[in-house]
Amino acid sequence: MQNIDRVDINNAGPAQPLIDAVKKQMGTVPHIFATMGNSPAVLEGYLAFSGALASGELSAALKEQIALTVAGQNQCDYCASAHSFLAQHAGVSESEIQNNLSAKSSDEKTSVILGFVQEVVSKQGVIDPLSVQSLRDAGVTDSELVEIIAHVGVNIFTNYFNHIAGTEIDFPVVNTKAA
Repeated sequence: MQNIDRVDINNAGPAQPLIDAVKKQMGTVPHIFATMGNSPAVLEGYLAFSGALASGELSAALKEQIALTVAGQNQCDYCASAHSFLAQHAGVSESEIQNNLSAKSSDEKTSVILGFVQEVVSKQGVIDPLSVQSLRDAGVTDSELVEIIAHVGVNIFTNYFNHIAGTEIDFPVVNTKAA
């Protein structure tokens, strides 16, 4: 049961243009967006930030892998479920998705990035400066690093949002406690 109700996606008041845009882009309106629709400002802000990051340097697969690691660290089943689905569509294998939930990857550079993401989440951003050097040693540019940090932030927001809202999962369910 949700703690914050979803808006009616066919009668969302001031959020209707945003809800319609989500439906046009995705073909559906995931429950997270219908719940954010209670505040058009929140939904618009989230969509704008996510939209800006979509045009960044990181690959679609890596963005999903970061989201999976954040979801795994924060035990957000909604985000783990949504991003597992999206990661599959970005070409990430099922075994890699399972590894990503635990901040692991079969790819060396991705493994370093996900380890960094795990540290950022677990230490609330207060990281060892050597962690940044390990990213540089793996070939991560400052531009990529800034985007990694942004993806961590936006995913922490959605994790916390879903925890508090109790968002009903509308993707194939992934249980982060089992990951």
